Amino acid sequence: MEMERLNANTIRVLLGNDDLAERGITVLDLLGNHKQIETFFYSILDEVDKDHSFASEGGVTFQVMPSQSGLELLISRNQDDEDADEDTDDAQTDDNGVPDFIRQQLNALDDPAASDEGSFIDGGQADKTEVVLKLQSFEDFIALAQELRLEGATSDLYSYNDDYYLVLTFYANKASSSEIADQTALALEYGTKVNLSADVLAEYGKLLMPTSALETGRYYFKK
Repeated sequence: MEMERLNANTIRVLLGNDDLAERGITVLDLLGNHKQIETFFYSILDEVDKDHSFASEGGVTFQVMPSQSGLELLISRNQDDEDADEDTDDAQTDDNGVPDFIRQQLNALDDPAASDEGSFIDGGQADKTEVVLKLQSFEDFIALAQELRLEGATSDLYSYNDDYYLVLTFYANKASSSEIADQTALALEYGTKVNLSADVLAEYGKLLMPTSALETGRYYFKK
């Protein structure tokens, strides 16, 4: 593990796959277990901030950038200057010392109503169109998440046979045929459409991000 102090308020931590293995964790574990995300982030902070001087005042926020060789974690301390006054609420912590900013993001993944993407969808009897994409890498998913804001659809990210698959489900009562075509065309710039059903992925694959995968990806990762 490598640590670099970028400035007074930011620490960069580089973790290779070997570092993750030593801690008994993988990027997939972090994606699939929200409590594990929280615990892992703060364990790393404890390792690099042994005297607790960095996080002694206010809260901290985390940003993750995964790669094939591991991941890069940016830990930023909330500033107390006038420019950061409007972020004061985000710096509040709960009884366990977890900043509300992180708590709210984690809770949003468990509460579909708190998420824009797919939160208004009521599948019911509405006709739907499913598009299943195979992604060459997790980096492709991140890139797609930055570009595609779904309308009238949900997105689910799966891991299956060591590959990533994204299921886009469009609802006819929420998206027109032209909107579906446009959004699918953009998604195909980052993945390949495959003849694999969502049911097969649900039964045999591992669901990493349900319902709002693209939005969840934007929460935690950047290109």
